Amino acid sequence: MADPGAASVRTPSRVHIVGASGSGTTSLGGALAARFGHRHLDTDDFFWVRTDPPYREKRPREERLTSLRQALRASTAWVLSGSLCGWGDPLIPEFELVVFLVVPTPVRLARLRARETARYGRHAIAPGGDLHRAHAEFLEWAGRYDTGGLETRSRALHEAWLVGLPCPVLRLEGDRSIDEQVAAIEAWTSRGSPSTLRARTS
Repeated sequence: MADPGAASVRTPSRVHIVGASGSGTTSLGGALAARFGHRHLDTDDFFWVRTDPPYREKRPREERLTSLRQALRASTAWVLSGSLCGWGDPLIPEFELVVFLVVPTPVRLARLRARETARYGRHAIAPGGDLHRAHAEFLEWAGRYDTGGLETRSRALHEAWLVGLPCPVLRLEGDRSIDEQVAAIEAWTSRGSPSTLRARTS
């Protein structure tokens, strides 16, 4: 016999995934978009001018906002990863669901070190390397996420931003695999109500 509640379950068409640097928003965004058959977009592609090395020059606020709005409205279903608190607030009404990733700082920093090494090479970011200073400053900035104020990308800023959202917020806490995170989001859609899902501790 069919589940009478099954007809009411609907995959959200417009999902935003936010979290600290190194929390895995981009990886989860790509996996979730593939699972749902949605387009994947990332805020970094709109926030930064393409340079070599990357992430050195910011786009003007209105330019990045206009470009991102056009990209979102070009698709009926998408997953947007990254952070747009403040500059992207006019896009908040577009979201049907926001997923907030909370990952322990040591885990995030280990991921970031590995990512930077793969991207630039070990020698470039080592002491004496061309990118060592930028690498060290980036890790220092990322490490302040849990203690930073509202003036920077921080836990405090994200928590304050989440409170004002008109859509449901799903929190995924702990060091979880991508498959576990996707499964948790699918479980949430089947229930259709906000919740906090924590990683197993055993």
